[in-house]
Amino acid sequence: MKRTLISLTAAVMMAAAAVAQKNVCDVNYDNKVNSADVVAIYNNIINGKVPQKPALQREDFVANGVAFTMMPVDGGSFMMGATIEQTGAYDDESPTHLVTLGDYLMGSTEVTQELWGAVMGSNPSVTKGNMLPVTNVSWDYCQEFISRLNAQFASQLDGRTFRLPTEAEWEFAARGGNRRVGYLYSGSNTLDDVAWYNDNSDRMIHEVGGKAANELGIYDLSGGVWEWCQDWFGNYSSDPQTDPAGPPTGSNRVIRGGSWDFFAIRCRTSYRSYYDPAYTNGRPNLGLRLVLSR
Repeated sequence: MKRTLISLTAAVMMAAAAVAQKNVCDVNYDNKVNSADVVAIYNNIINGKVPQKPALQREDFVANGVAFTMMPVDGGSFMMGATIEQTGAYDDESPTHLVTLGDYLMGSTEVTQELWGAVMGSNPSVTKGNMLPVTNVSWDYCQEFISRLNAQFASQLDGRTFRLPTEAEWEFAARGGNRRVGYLYSGSNTLDDVAWYNDNSDRMIHEVGGKAANELGIYDLSGGVWEWCQDWFGNYSSDPQTDPAGPPTGSNRVIRGGSWDFFAIRCRTSYRSYYDPAYTNGRPNLGLRLVLSR
């Protein structure tokens, strides 16, 4: 009897939580939890009728004949910043802080020159090649690309939009999301396995996807080219945050990931830097990666 009562209590608590979070179907929610709702949902629980949140799925798109893939990143919580495995961390990677994110999809690779050209009709990159990452793009120019991409796919996105990742989204995905192991770099503690960087690139840019993917099936989050993030650059707070979007104003936008011509320490998953949003860099090491979310 005692075990039954405990199980019943746990189930009712689950039901109440489900009501509060609006995760259960067939309830007319009015932002209040009442006993009738709890009993109804408890009955659904014991009869196995509580719906589960559908798992995110990979999505493939074709823009003017050029295919690209968005990989699922299920939401979750993680410690952002200079965690214990991030040896050699800089001051602006601290303090570490708890971040909780919702679901989103992220490009399996950096935006290629082929995709950029298909959307924009031009290629600003210094070194040309269809499967090379697009480079020499400012944050402002990236916004124009994303605006055109969203216009092209508006009818099939169901209210979602392509955009740059927030800094937190970028780091969560680079760490492997909910599948993370705790690597120093994105997908490995051995940088040569997952990244083109100063020591193995022969001082030249390489095609996307040439190294191993991380735990989420995403390539080149370490090395390759620097990737713009949506946020203004600013100092971290130690307070827990949910879906942080960075400071409301600033003078520089965040870049992440390191690049083919930078040393290993800057390819760590917590390393952060910044540029003026109008800056193009003038060299083939500054690009972007897409996120798709509501």
